[in-house]
Amino acid sequence: MTKKMKIGLRELARNTKLIDEYDYLEIEDKKTHTPKGIYVSEKYAELIKNHIEAEKQKRIQEHLEIIEKFAGKFEMEDRFKGLSGVALKEEVAKAKCGM
Repeated sequence: MTKKMKIGLRELARNTKLIDEYDYLEIEDKKTHTPKGIYVSEKYAELIKNHIEAEKQKRIQEHLEIIEKFAGKFEMEDRFKGLSGVALKEEVAKAKCGM
């Protein structure tokens, strides 16, 4: 079973031996009782880092999948292929005018 404790920043600064005694420390603001963060012992640090990286990669992959749904949906006519940006704008303008 993991050992955990809620602690304030001042307490942690005064008694750093708590770091060795607990698996993780929840750091909170003692006045407002709002969470400020978490300190994880060294034996769990690599596990937490890997989990955070996996979550980041998962979010990135989800965003890429959303983008890929729309990528490649547009098909360009043969007369517009291979043109530079300026030439493409000119050809589109001519097409709109009926030239």
